[in-house]
Amino acid sequence: MEPRERDGRGTARRDDDRPAGGPRRHALTGRAAILAVVVCAIALSLAYPVREYVAQRREIAQLKHRQSVAQRQVDELQAHKRRLGDEAYIEREARRRLHYCMPDEKCFIVLSGDDDGTARAGRDGRDRRPPWYETLWRSVQDADRPR
Repeated sequence: MEPRERDGRGTARRDDDRPAGGPRRHALTGRAAILAVVVCAIALSLAYPVREYVAQRREIAQLKHRQSVAQRQVDELQAHKRRLGDEAYIEREARRRLHYCMPDEKCFIVLSGDDDGTARAGRDGRDRRPPWYETLWRSVQDADRPR
């Protein structure tokens, strides 16, 4: 048996019984078109707020990252400030960087056999940079040489 459909009057008829020039059912009805327009309007009205929300979340994440970097720098600077308040640290840095000696000590600078004088050995045997005054004097001598 072939499937039959009912027409508006309740009588059964076959698909083949439709007249050739009769009205055809459209795939897009009026209700479907209105629904599509409403869905598009909702999508368009939500697009800008969603875009702004995403942009603000990205900005918040960037600001949190910058805040954590700044907090890390503050912590490092506070630790450095605490170290600068310690007399032993100041003395150690003066000896290391400026080659200071205490009044009751005898200090020696051991010169190596290198021509440029850059290799130095400290009390612990490690190589050290030349003192600042030696670097300054060397730069003055280099400035006098013609190129």
